[in-house]
Amino acid sequence: MSDTTKTVGVIGGLGPLATLDFFERILRRTRAVREQDHLRIIIDNNTKVPDRNAFWRGEGPSPGPALAASAKGLQEAGAEFIVMACNTTHAWEADILAAISVPFISIIDVTIEAVADLRPEAVGVLAVDACLTAGLYQDGLKKAGLRAVLLNADSQKTFMELIYRVKSGDSGEVVRRAMATLARKLEAQGAEVIIAGCTEIPIVLTAEDIEGELVSSTDVLVERTIVFAGGDLK
Repeated sequence: MSDTTKTVGVIGGLGPLATLDFFERILRRTRAVREQDHLRIIIDNNTKVPDRNAFWRGEGPSPGPALAASAKGLQEAGAEFIVMACNTTHAWEADILAAISVPFISIIDVTIEAVADLRPEAVGVLAVDACLTAGLYQDGLKKAGLRAVLLNADSQKTFMELIYRVKSGDSGEVVRRAMATLARKLEAQGAEVIIAGCTEIPIVLTAEDIEGELVSSTDVLVERTIVFAGGDLK
Protein backbone atom coordinates (compact mmCIF):
# COMPACT_ATOMS: atom_id res chain seq x y z
CA MET A 1 0.00 0.00 0.00
CA SER A 2 1.22 3.48 -0.81
CA ASP A 3 2.14 5.76 2.08
CA THR A 4 0.09 8.50 0.41
CA THR A 5 -3.22 7.03 1.58
CA LYS A 6 -5.80 9.43 2.99
CA THR A 7 -6.79 9.47 6.65
CA VAL A 8 -10.40 8.36 7.15
CA GLY A 9 -12.75 10.06 9.59
CA VAL A 10 -15.74 8.03 10.80
CA ILE A 11 -18.78 9.51 12.51
CA GLY A 12 -19.68 6.51 14.61
CA GLY A 13 -21.57 5.37 17.68
CA LEU A 14 -24.84 5.23 15.72
CA GLY A 15 -24.89 2.59 17.22
CA PRO A 16 -21.53 1.43 18.56
CA LEU A 17 -21.86 -2.22 17.48
CA ALA A 18 -22.53 -1.10 13.91
CA THR A 19 -19.45 1.13 14.10
CA LEU A 20 -17.36 -1.78 15.37
CA ASP A 21 -18.70 -3.96 12.55
CA PHE A 22 -17.88 -1.26 9.97
CA PHE A 23 -14.32 -0.91 11.29
CA GLU A 24 -13.76 -4.67 11.34
CA ARG A 25 -15.01 -5.01 7.77
CA ILE A 26 -12.58 -2.32 6.63
CA LEU A 27 -9.74 -4.27 8.24
CA ARG A 28 -10.85 -7.55 6.65
CA ARG A 29 -11.34 -6.03 3.18
CA THR A 30 -7.98 -4.21 3.15
CA ARG A 31 -5.10 -6.15 1.62
CA ALA A 32 -2.33 -5.84 4.19
CA VAL A 33 0.80 -7.82 4.99
CA ARG A 34 1.79 -5.68 7.96
CA GLU A 35 -0.05 -3.27 10.23
CA GLN A 36 1.44 -0.28 8.41
CA ASP A 37 -0.42 -1.38 5.27
CA HIS A 38 -3.77 -0.61 6.90
CA LEU A 39 -5.50 2.75 6.64
CA ARG A 40 -5.28 5.37 9.33
CA ILE A 41 -8.83 5.71 10.66
CA ILE A 42 -10.08 8.23 13.21
CA ILE A 43 -13.39 7.17 14.76
CA ASP A 44 -15.64 9.38 16.86
CA ASN A 45 -17.78 6.81 18.65
CA ASN A 46 -20.32 9.48 19.51
CA THR A 47 -23.10 7.65 21.33
CA LYS A 48 -24.49 10.97 22.60
CA VAL A 49 -26.05 11.97 19.26
CA PRO A 50 -29.81 12.39 19.91
CA ASP A 51 -32.07 9.53 18.84
CA ARG A 52 -33.00 9.91 15.17
CA ASN A 53 -36.31 8.10 15.43
CA ALA A 54 -37.37 10.13 18.47
CA PHE A 55 -36.72 13.35 16.54
CA TRP A 56 -38.96 12.29 13.65
CA ARG A 57 -41.69 11.41 16.16
CA GLY A 58 -41.40 14.92 17.58
CA GLU A 59 -40.06 13.56 20.86
CA GLY A 60 -36.46 14.78 20.89
CA PRO A 61 -33.90 17.32 19.63
CA SER A 62 -32.33 17.34 16.19
CA PRO A 63 -29.18 15.23 15.78
CA GLY A 64 -27.86 17.80 13.29
CA PRO A 65 -25.70 19.93 15.63
CA ALA A 66 -24.06 16.88 17.24
CA LEU A 67 -23.31 15.31 13.85
CA ALA A 68 -21.86 18.57 12.56
CA ALA A 69 -19.67 18.90 15.65
CA SER A 70 -18.46 15.32 15.25
CA ALA A 71 -17.58 15.90 11.60
CA LYS A 72 -15.76 19.14 12.39
CA GLY A 73 -13.82 17.45 15.18
CA LEU A 74 -12.74 14.64 12.87
CA GLN A 75 -11.48 17.11 10.28
CA GLU A 76 -9.58 19.04 12.93
CA ALA A 77 -8.06 15.75 14.14
CA GLY A 78 -6.64 15.12 10.67
CA ALA A 79 -9.34 13.30 8.70
CA GLU A 80 -8.98 13.96 4.97
CA PHE A 81 -12.48 12.72 4.18
CA ILE A 82 -15.43 11.62 6.27
CA VAL A 83 -17.92 8.77 6.24
CA MET A 84 -20.76 7.93 8.58
CA ALA A 85 -21.58 4.37 9.66
CA CYS A 86 -25.32 5.04 9.80
CA ASN A 87 -27.97 5.48 7.13
CA THR A 88 -30.65 7.52 8.88
CA THR A 89 -28.32 10.31 10.00
CA HIS A 90 -27.79 11.19 6.34
CA ALA A 91 -31.04 13.13 6.69
CA TRP A 92 -28.74 15.74 8.30
CA GLU A 93 -26.06 15.58 5.62
CA ALA A 94 -26.47 19.31 4.94
CA ASP A 95 -25.50 20.09 8.56
CA ILE A 96 -22.39 17.96 8.19
CA LEU A 97 -21.34 19.48 4.87
CA ALA A 98 -21.73 22.98 6.29
CA ALA A 99 -19.28 22.14 9.08
CA ILE A 100 -16.43 20.67 7.00
CA SER A 101 -14.31 21.40 3.94
CA VAL A 102 -13.10 17.84 3.28
CA PRO A 103 -15.08 15.34 1.14
CA PHE A 104 -17.99 13.41 2.60
CA ILE A 105 -19.03 10.04 1.15
CA SER A 106 -22.76 9.37 1.46
CA ILE A 107 -23.71 5.79 2.31
CA ILE A 108 -27.10 6.43 0.69
CA ASP A 109 -25.66 7.60 -2.64
CA VAL A 110 -23.09 4.83 -2.99
CA THR A 111 -25.61 2.13 -2.02
CA ILE A 112 -28.13 3.31 -4.61
CA GLU A 113 -25.36 3.37 -7.22
CA ALA A 114 -24.48 -0.23 -6.34
CA VAL A 115 -28.13 -1.28 -6.59
CA ALA A 116 -28.63 0.51 -9.91
CA ASP A 117 -25.67 -1.42 -11.35
CA LEU A 118 -27.66 -4.64 -10.79
CA ARG A 119 -30.49 -3.27 -12.99
CA PRO A 120 -33.48 -4.45 -10.94
CA GLU A 121 -36.97 -3.03 -11.33
CA ALA A 122 -38.12 -3.41 -7.72
CA VAL A 123 -35.89 -2.91 -4.68
CA GLY A 124 -36.81 -3.92 -1.14
CA VAL A 125 -35.71 -1.50 1.56
CA LEU A 126 -35.03 -2.61 5.12
CA ALA A 127 -34.56 0.60 7.08
CA VAL A 128 -35.67 2.17 10.35
CA ASP A 129 -38.72 4.40 10.65
CA ALA A 130 -36.80 7.68 10.58
CA CYS A 131 -34.89 6.70 7.45
CA LEU A 132 -38.15 5.83 5.70
CA THR A 133 -39.90 8.97 6.96
CA ALA A 134 -37.06 11.06 5.54
CA GLY A 135 -37.45 9.20 2.24
CA LEU A 136 -33.70 8.74 1.90
CA TYR A 137 -33.85 5.52 -0.09
CA GLN A 138 -37.28 5.96 -1.67
CA ASP A 139 -36.31 9.32 -3.20
CA GLY A 140 -32.92 8.10 -4.35
CA LEU A 141 -34.34 4.95 -5.92
CA LYS A 142 -37.06 6.95 -7.69
CA LYS A 143 -34.42 9.24 -9.21
CA ALA A 144 -32.61 6.13 -10.44
CA GLY A 145 -35.82 4.86 -12.05
CA LEU A 146 -36.31 2.07 -9.52
CA ARG A 147 -39.35 1.14 -7.44
CA ALA A 148 -39.00 0.87 -3.67
CA VAL A 149 -40.76 -2.01 -1.89
CA LEU A 150 -41.42 -1.51 1.83
CA LEU A 151 -42.67 -3.66 4.68
CA ASN A 152 -46.25 -3.25 5.85
CA ALA A 153 -46.88 -1.51 9.17
CA ASP A 154 -46.91 -4.66 11.30
CA SER A 155 -43.71 -6.02 9.76
CA GLN A 156 -42.03 -2.63 10.08
CA LYS A 157 -42.86 -2.62 13.79
CA THR A 158 -41.24 -6.04 14.10
CA PHE A 159 -38.22 -4.77 12.20
CA MET A 160 -37.77 -1.86 14.61
CA GLU A 161 -37.94 -4.23 17.57
CA LEU A 162 -35.24 -6.39 15.99
CA ILE A 163 -32.96 -3.42 15.32
CA TYR A 164 -33.16 -2.30 18.94
CA ARG A 165 -32.40 -5.87 20.03
CA VAL A 166 -29.26 -5.84 17.87
CA LYS A 167 -28.30 -2.44 19.30
CA SER A 168 -28.62 -3.93 22.78
CA GLY A 169 -26.20 -6.73 21.84
CA ASP A 170 -28.61 -9.49 20.83
CA SER A 171 -27.47 -11.02 17.55
CA GLY A 172 -28.66 -14.52 18.35
CA GLU A 173 -30.43 -17.07 16.18
CA VAL A 174 -33.94 -15.85 17.01
CA VAL A 175 -33.12 -12.34 15.79
CA ARG A 176 -31.33 -13.70 12.72
CA ARG A 177 -34.26 -15.89 11.69
CA ALA A 178 -36.75 -13.08 12.23
CA MET A 179 -34.71 -10.62 10.15
CA ALA A 180 -34.41 -13.16 7.33
CA THR A 181 -38.18 -13.66 7.42
CA LEU A 182 -38.74 -9.93 6.93
CA ALA A 183 -36.31 -9.81 4.02
CA ARG A 184 -38.09 -12.72 2.37
CA LYS A 185 -41.41 -10.90 2.82
CA LEU A 186 -40.03 -8.10 0.65
CA GLU A 187 -39.03 -10.69 -1.94
CA ALA A 188 -42.55 -12.09 -1.85
CA GLN A 189 -43.77 -8.56 -2.66
CA GLY A 190 -41.66 -8.55 -5.81
CA ALA A 191 -38.31 -7.17 -4.66
CA GLU A 192 -35.44 -8.50 -6.77
CA VAL A 193 -32.78 -6.81 -4.63
CA ILE A 194 -32.86 -6.08 -0.90
CA ILE A 195 -31.07 -3.07 0.56
CA ALA A 196 -29.80 -3.56 4.10
CA GLY A 197 -30.39 0.12 4.79
CA CYS A 198 -29.41 0.09 8.45
CA THR A 199 -25.88 -0.68 9.61
CA GLU A 200 -27.15 -3.07 12.29
CA ILE A 201 -28.69 -5.36 9.65
CA PRO A 202 -25.48 -7.01 8.32
CA ILE A 203 -24.69 -8.11 11.86
CA VAL A 204 -27.63 -10.55 11.64
CA LEU A 205 -28.47 -10.92 7.93
CA THR A 206 -26.32 -12.38 5.14
CA ALA A 207 -26.78 -12.95 1.41
CA GLU A 208 -27.35 -16.65 2.08
CA ASP A 209 -30.53 -15.82 4.01
CA ILE A 210 -32.49 -14.69 0.93
CA GLU A 211 -33.14 -15.84 -2.63
CA GLY A 212 -32.19 -12.67 -4.50
CA GLU A 213 -29.42 -10.10 -4.14
CA LEU A 214 -28.63 -8.48 -0.80
CA VAL A 215 -26.88 -5.12 -0.99
CA SER A 216 -25.41 -4.24 2.38
CA SER A 217 -24.99 -0.49 2.77
CA THR A 218 -22.22 -1.23 5.25
CA ASP A 219 -20.24 -3.31 2.77
CA VAL A 220 -20.71 -0.81 -0.05
CA LEU A 221 -19.43 2.01 2.15
CA VAL A 222 -16.51 -0.16 3.31
CA GLU A 223 -15.43 -0.71 -0.30
CA ARG A 224 -15.81 2.95 -1.27
CA THR A 225 -13.93 4.05 1.84
CA ILE A 226 -10.94 1.81 1.14
CA VAL A 227 -10.78 2.80 -2.52
CA PHE A 228 -11.21 6.54 -1.88
CA ALA A 229 -8.50 6.43 0.77
CA GLY A 230 -6.12 4.79 -1.69
CA GLY A 231 -6.03 1.46 0.09
CA ASP A 232 -5.67 -1.96 -1.51
CA LEU A 233 -9.10 -3.60 -1.64
CA LYS A 234 -9.24 -7.40 -1.38
